[in-house]
Formats: sequence, structure tokens, C-alpha cells
Amino acid sequence: MKNVDDLIDDAAELAARGLSRGEIADELNVSRETASWLVDRADTAASVDSDDRDGGDDDGPQDVHVDWSNIGEAGARLSAIGVALADALRDHSHDVDLVVGIEKAGVPLATAVSNELKTDLATYTPRKHQWEEGDMADLGGSFSRNFAQVDGRECFVVDDTVTSGTTMTEAVDAVREANGTPVACGVLADKQGLGDVDGVPIEALLQVIRVGSDD
Repeated sequence: MKNVDDLIDDAAELAARGLSRGEIADELNVSRETASWLVDRADTAASVDSDDRDGGDDDGPQDVHVDWSNIGEAGARLSAIGVALADALRDHSHDVDLVVGIEKAGVPLATAVSNELKTDLATYTPRKHQWEEGDMADLGGSFSRNFAQVDGRECFVVDDTVTSGTTMTEAVDAVREANGTPVACGVLADKQGLGDVDGVPIEALLQVIRVGSDD
């Protein structure tokens, strides 16, 4: 079972490989703020004894790490999850002919959903993949030219998790700006219980509910 020390080590390894903090957030299924905290703690831990890693007054951000690697590492399991998510999305429409997967981790899940629904597949790279620190306002996301385009089409938007809703909202807005119509969003886990983004309903196979006060 992973603990915070394991996540700090993972963040350090990913940073050493040259991933941006936004990409690290995506890889570890945590918020951008949590990814920054993990990288900063990794930098601090490198200069102190490992026994002192948990010292100090910094209790870290309020977040939940979702590790679904046991599903992602096996094609049969991923396909089964895709069938379940596709079934949930059918409640919103039987006429959608395009599934949009959010890079990186959302694309394998979107592929499984697309295969079950017999639709075309598009992929969207969010701007957080370029993010290191500060405001993301000057950064932009993009649809891949190697996959289907969204112009004039109704679609489902699929990602692995919803953390704050920022990336899903960005993807929904990008679909609309590309003259597409987002009908519903599908995720494996919703860590916020949002229900919808910009009026587009979210179907989540799992909802994570934090019990207790943040104080």
C-alpha cells in the first residue's frame, strides 16, 4: 500500500525524468497543488536524513490519491471498466458517435469506452501538461490531429479522475470552441462530487467522499 513517502519518491522520479509539475499531477492523479507540494518535499528530503522527511509544520494539501494501476495494467480489466462506464454514459444518449479522451491517463479509458460504444475517438491534451508554476492563463490545450475531430459532432468526454474539475471544464470548453457538443462526461473516480461541469453531467463509477474536518 502506498503512503505519502512513496508519492514523494514517485514525484521525485518523474521530475528527474523531465516531466512538468502538471504532468506529474496527471501521472499521480492528484491536484497541481499537491504535485507541487510533493516535488518540493522531494527536493527537501534529498538534503536531509530520510528519518526527518515527515518533520516540520507542513501537513500538506487536502487531497486524495487514486491508484488505479491494477486496472490500467491489464487490458481485460480496462476493457471491463470501459464497458461499465459506457453503460453509464448511454443514459444520456444513444446517438453520440465520438468519445474524447483527455491525455494522458484518460485516453486508454476513453479507448475502451469508444470500443464498447462503437464510436470514433478524439484526444485532448490539457494545458496543465505545460504547467510548472503560477497562472495557466497563457497556456493552451489542443486536440490531436492523429485522431477524429470534434467539429459539428456530439461527444462524450472521458478522463480517469476529477480532482478539482479544472481540466474537465477546460476540455468541455475546448469541445465547444471546436464547434462540438459535449453531451456528458465520464470518469472512473470523482474526488469532488461535482455532478456536472458547465451544465454537462458527469458520470463517475466511484465517488470519493472525505469524512471529517480539514481543520
